[in-house]
Amino acid sequence: MERVAFLLEKTGERIPCLLNPTSVVVRRLAGLRTRQSGTGPLTGAGLKDDPLLSTGGGMTEILLDLLFDISLAGASVAAEDVRDLTRPLAELAEGSEGDDGYGELPLVRFVWGKAWNVLGVVAALAERLEQFTPEGTPQRAWLRMRFLRTGDTASDVADRQNSDLPLSDLPESLDIPPDQLRVYQVEGADDAGDGEPGTKRLDEIATLQYGNPAWWRLIAAFNNIDNPWNLKVGSNLNIPPTSSLGAET
Repeated sequence: MERVAFLLEKTGERIPCLLNPTSVVVRRLAGLRTRQSGTGPLTGAGLKDDPLLSTGGGMTEILLDLLFDISLAGASVAAEDVRDLTRPLAELAEGSEGDDGYGELPLVRFVWGKAWNVLGVVAALAERLEQFTPEGTPQRAWLRMRFLRTGDTASDVADRQNSDLPLSDLPESLDIPPDQLRVYQVEGADDAGDGEPGTKRLDEIATLQYGNPAWWRLIAAFNNIDNPWNLKVGSNLNIPPTSSLGAET
């Protein structure tokens, strides 16, 4: 079930969703404003529409309808209150104090397989709770999220270039002594519901091993992995040290 996740850009922390979104709406607002004169908006009696001025930029928002239900048979996450699962997402919309003393929203990536990888902020949330126990504990939650895409700034690009590992920069052969390798057995993914074993993503493993999801390329290159987003549970991966590239995470 756990196929959708939100990755905190600063820390690499992963916040999973219990179920895939039931719907996704993408809306684009162009960067426009009405033309102004010294006394106000520039209009005329013969105009049907106000003259518009293109300001550049704009805004892309993604509306997500997320469902959390801990009463489902075979649910992979154990919880007594469904709000334990939705609270981390709600906290993404609460501004934390930045370096300048003002509140700021954490940058987060909305990731869904290979089709969705969007950097943005959680601008708004609405949660509807259902299926209460006799004690008033909700078991199901419908979460509507307003996710705003943000453009990469120059510093964002520089940070990613410093932390990422392009495959072209990897050596053709990684000759590492066996005693410097760690072995990781792929685990923790749930059954996909189709009778096939569950899978786990390589960026999650890179976060666990190196503290940086961008280092998945090192693991992929060393283990000759063609599809880093679909790993079989139970398989073993050799985890090389970052010193093999003369780099630090």
